[in-house]
Amino acid sequence: MTLTLIFVSIGVAALLGLLVRNHGRLPLLLGISALAVYALQPALPVRGLDFWLPTGTLALAVLAWALTTPREQRSWRANWLAVVILAGIVVLLGLTRYLDFSLPLPASRPPQTLQILIGLGAVALLAFLLTRFTQPGKAALTTAFVFVLLLFVVLKVPALAALVSSWLRSLNQQSTKLASALDLRWLGFSYIAFRLLHTIRDRQSGRLPAVSLAEYVSYVIFFPALTAGPIDRIERFVGDLRRPLALTAGDLGEAGQRLVLGLFKKFAVADGLALIAMNATNALQVRTAGWGWVLLYAYAFQIYFDFSGYTDIAIGLGRLMGIRLPENFKAPYLKPNLTQFWNNWHMTLTQWIRAYFFNPITRALRSTKKPLPMAVIIFITQVSTMLLIGLWHGITLNFVFWGLWHGLGLFIHNRWSELTKARFAALSPAWQKGLNVGGTLLTFHFVALGWVFFALPEPASSVHFLRVLFGLG
Repeated sequence: MTLTLIFVSIGVAALLGLLVRNHGRLPLLLGISALAVYALQPALPVRGLDFWLPTGTLALAVLAWALTTPREQRSWRANWLAVVILAGIVVLLGLTRYLDFSLPLPASRPPQTLQILIGLGAVALLAFLLTRFTQPGKAALTTAFVFVLLLFVVLKVPALAALVSSWLRSLNQQSTKLASALDLRWLGFSYIAFRLLHTIRDRQSGRLPAVSLAEYVSYVIFFPALTAGPIDRIERFVGDLRRPLALTAGDLGEAGQRLVLGLFKKFAVADGLALIAMNATNALQVRTAGWGWVLLYAYAFQIYFDFSGYTDIAIGLGRLMGIRLPENFKAPYLKPNLTQFWNNWHMTLTQWIRAYFFNPITRALRSTKKPLPMAVIIFITQVSTMLLIGLWHGITLNFVFWGLWHGLGLFIHNRWSELTKARFAALSPAWQKGLNVGGTLLTFHFVALGWVFFALPEPASSVHFLRVLFGLG
């Protein structure tokens, strides 16, 4: 998100929070978030794709609502306004192709109007069939869950993304030789997928609250959290949305503080560190260990200030509109062990993975007729969990190594903690404080070394840089 878009977002959020009455808040939030999906989508070389991908986001949200909502709650009378807003935005943005001047959204010239109307008709027909003839049963929900996962895999596997790009280029009569995985940059899909999977899984387990179409789509595409999270839960989000909005001076002050802090973190600190931080180019050029560690430290702090800065901005924007997004970072680099680091780094991702993967896998392994030894269960769950988090960032070998690095680190810490916790508890406070300081330094450097696999594109470049760091290059 550019600085210009952030300031526009702040202005829109402030106007929505201060001037709009409660009964008009939800329709406006839905419309603004839908427009933001197009505004934030970058231009793409495949003709029309930067229009179809945001439209696909809206379509997925509508269809997911239709699938996860019981038939008796799919009333047209209660949801017609949301349908009109979403369809109207798509059509109006499509009509901008006939203007003599360009607008900042969508990113490039929209497709032909007939194509857009056919696309909308197909989505409307599918939504009608889902709302009229289906209930949120096991088979339909499982199919939807797998479909979202398959979309995610296609976008995250470079070879598959390039193959799809080649097919789309051929449909548009563009050169397939230029096809690249970067052609399929679907803005925010990683976070959208988490929200869709969360609601599908909660409907399967009977925990999903009844929500309107406007509430559901606003949750999925809430514009402050669209690009970088946090990953909210629908019951918490809708609770804030239904609560009467009455901003106080304290709310405005807290929102302002988070916005200023986030802007400073992102555009002053993170962007400044980016000038010297480790990347695919300078990692192969550095020759001495000293400069290698400078690049590594710069990257470790750059990624923290960049990510936590965006989170502060999202939380501040949410507060202006009466939405209290969850915290995502709590001084993770100051934690004395890897477990506490992951409890305080990208906290909403950790909590999501724990709720929908780690805990179910642990329960399944412990409830077998012949349970595995506890150490084996811990090894399997921690390594597989971190592999999953790595693959969420990208399905490449380097993210696999990054996930293994943290999974093995968590397992080793768990075993070490079990062996030494009694002795640690018996130490004097001074010794405990000293060991905590040492643990913090060790944890930070363990995490920093892991960033080598995260930031660099290939194992060969990661190994080269690690050799340089330890004077072996």
